[in-house]
This record gives sequence, structure tokens and C-alpha cells, in this order.
Amino acid sequence: MTGGQMNGAKELTNEMSNDFLGEFPKNLSLQSNVRAELFGSDPKIQKSLAQARNLAVTKAAVLITGENGTGKRTLAKYIHENSTRSNQALEVVDCSLSAQEVENKILGHRDAVSGRFNKGALEVANKGTVVFANIDSLDEEFQKRLFKIINELEDYDIDVRLVATTTKNLSKLVGAGRFHRSLYMTFANNVINTIPLRERLEDLQFFAKHFMAEISGCEIEEVNLDRPAMDKIMSHYWSNNLTELKQVLNNSFSNSQNIIDETSFDSTEKKSIGILSEDDEDGIRLMSLKDAEKMLIKKALIHTSENRTQAAKILGVSIRTLRNKINEYRNDGTVYFVNLR
Repeated sequence: MTGGQMNGAKELTNEMSNDFLGEFPKNLSLQSNVRAELFGSDPKIQKSLAQARNLAVTKAAVLITGENGTGKRTLAKYIHENSTRSNQALEVVDCSLSAQEVENKILGHRDAVSGRFNKGALEVANKGTVVFANIDSLDEEFQKRLFKIINELEDYDIDVRLVATTTKNLSKLVGAGRFHRSLYMTFANNVINTIPLRERLEDLQFFAKHFMAEISGCEIEEVNLDRPAMDKIMSHYWSNNLTELKQVLNNSFSNSQNIIDETSFDSTEKKSIGILSEDDEDGIRLMSLKDAEKMLIKKALIHTSENRTQAAKILGVSIRTLRNKINEYRNDGTVYFVNLR
């Protein structure tokens, strides 16, 4: 990455952390534009950025998909700032809030105390952009109403660019009757996918060094992560991406300052590689076969109180195969297997 990437990485990672936490800077300054190089240099993320730039110059509604912490809202801001609407308002509504609160934020509401009417995002952002973050969380009845309102905006002289973000597969939600088809079709023609960190290893390595420099108070060029530490970073699943990476590195630094403590990874393991996550429409979270194998063996051993014969039966393998796998993970330095009796 370039020097510009290093100087700007903190801005991007802070915004991506907001993406994960379901928050967004309240007072966006359009003087500090989101620069393309701050997203990373990986070809996959560059492809997403090129798509965002192409769509930015149109009026088309856009759907941004991707995991928590991958910068969906940051990308929405990038689209706004690269459009002809960049000098107009950018309003973000988190649809995961309570149904009434979301409706009030989108359509406006009258203050119960002062009686003053507070304009909603659609009116405030007239000529600008409205972002429906976590659009999959919209109340099902309000989804239908919102679609009708969107199609009537011109009647009220309201012209807004619409962007939506989601971690879910909206097409599957439509098929399951959990998301209004017509509202989905409003965004479905222009979908941009944000790329998880584990699929951009060069960027992952850079951000790991950046966070360690930030935590330790040194320059990024002075960060020296040893090979075992970097191997653990590069092989971890990072389901919550930059937010999880920063959390784990913070924990590790407090424990050993320059060595990645694997107990920090254990604290986020259920989030990172959990099977049967409620966030997955298919019931299975994608991961490497090696990670899946290790996780399943560990779960089987825990389930059987580390009775290897019983665990082998559950897994459908011989006790010899299980023993070899345990030795393999022990030699890799995986804490659970090193401490296994």
C-alpha cells in the first residue's frame, strides 16, 4: 500500500467499525472525502470500487452487500461523494432500530413535547442521498409502505438517491416471504459486494500492522510481528473483519505487547467460525475446510468431555485419524489441542 493509504487508514477503519456497530458519524464532513486507496489494493475490492464509481454518476438505486465490518456504509458515502449530489445532504437511517423509530427517521414525526415537526431523511436529503442501512431489518408491513412512498416521491418534488446495505441474502428473504419483492427489485439491478478481510490477505497484513502501530504508539514501519503471529492473523476467519481484528490485537497487546496471544482468538471463535449462525440463511457459515475440520473436532471433543473414542464415533473417523489430527493441531500450536490431555 502507498503512504497515502497508511495516512488515511485510521479514517477508514474507524468508519468501518461504525459499520459493524450499527452507528454512523452524525456530522459527516464532505471536506474529508473517502479516498479510493483507503479501501485497500486487492483486485477484488478494487473491482467493487470501480463498480461504485460507475454507479455514482447515475441516479440508480444501489444495494451494498457484505459481512459486518467490511465498510458498506463507508462505500455508500463514497458513492455519494463521487456523484453530482456530493454537495447535498447524506442521510443514513439504521433500519435495525425499533420499527417506530425507523419510520420516524425516514418519514419524519411531530415532537410530543414541542409540537414541532421534525423532517424525515427523505425530505432532509432532497437532492442528496439516503442510505437505508440494514434494510433487511425493516418491519415487513413498513417495507410495503416504503416501496409505495418511494414511487410517489416525485409527486412531492423530492429527488433522492437511494442506497441500501445488508448482510443478508435479500433474494432468499424474498423467496421465504420475509422481504417485500417490489422493494427488493428497487435495488436489485445494482448490487455491489464488499469483500471480507480474509479474502484480501495483502490488505489484512497491512491493517494488522496499522492497528499494532496505533496500539503501541509507534510508526507502522517499526511494527515487527513475528511469523507465528502473522500466520495466526492470516489464517483466522475474521467474521467481523476490521472490528474483530482490532479487538483481538488490542487484547493481544495487553497480554504480550509483541506476540499474538491465541487466547485472544479463542474469545471470538464462536463469532468467527460458528456453525448454525442465525446470520446465515443456509445455516452454515463459510470457512476453509481446514478451519471447519479443526472446529468440528474441537466441538466433538468438548461435547464428549474429551473422550476421544466417543468423539471419533461422532465424527465418523477412526481413533487413529482423530489422534493424528490432534497431534497435527498440537504441533501447529493451537492452544486447545496443546493443552488437551
